Amino acid sequence: MTSLPATNSIILSLEHGWLTIAFNRPDNRNALSEELAGELTSTLEAVHGDRSVRGITLRGNGGVFCAGGDLKSFKSNFHGDAGTQNAVIASNKAGGALFALINTMPQVVLVLVDGPAIAGGLGMVCCADIVAVTNQAKFSLTETQLGIAPAQIAPYVVQRFGLNTARRLMLTGARFTGAEAVGYGLADFVVDDATGFDAIEAEIRNSVMRCAPNANAVTKEIVLATPHLSVDDMQNFAAKGFAKCMMSEEGKEGMASFAEKRKPSWAT
Repeated sequence: MTSLPATNSIILSLEHGWLTIAFNRPDNRNALSEELAGELTSTLEAVHGDRSVRGITLRGNGGVFCAGGDLKSFKSNFHGDAGTQNAVIASNKAGGALFALINTMPQVVLVLVDGPAIAGGLGMVCCADIVAVTNQAKFSLTETQLGIAPAQIAPYVVQRFGLNTARRLMLTGARFTGAEAVGYGLADFVVDDATGFDAIEAEIRNSVMRCAPNANAVTKEIVLATPHLSVDDMQNFAAKGFAKCMMSEEGKEGMASFAEKRKPSWAT
């Protein structure tokens, strides 16, 4: 069983194969400080290879999901003597590695958003498999209004919104609410308030638990590869993924359970 890291800025709960990660620095609007980002990275890396962990929920405590990067830290770290271009590049690439990790986790990633999800916070939302928001949730990409670029989150914003909408949102800093999030293609579910998340999360968990964990992991690999491969390469990549599943113990169990008209061993 996975050993979760000790954390200060996030609260971890692993129950019945589902890991909940709650950002817990509402005093800093759950900003992506070096500590919070490091703890989130360590946690995700710890469960990455553990197929007993079937899904992950990301949410924020204190009525805020995440206000993006820690601007106070940016100012102190990069606008003084320490603010060399190489240091900025290294820090920005570390943020990019976190977004890539969320995007490619083998487990199903569910994000629940109540309150603001701004800049990098919205970037994390765009990396999820499934998104539920409250009507009161608030979204915007504010980087260009501060004289910086939404650099590392740009691929995931495009992935979620499509190129045209992503360009408009990033180049204007446009704001929108949870009530508008479905129309933008960001949210899969909208609820009146955070109490409505319980039913949505329970439904998602139940559905995921009926799916084979390795099959889900391979499916995510195939889905994420589709924009980047030629038709021939995609066919080959998908065929190898299918064969990997079919020949695995999981695949054999799935076929046997179908023939024997019973639940497969992973279904709970």
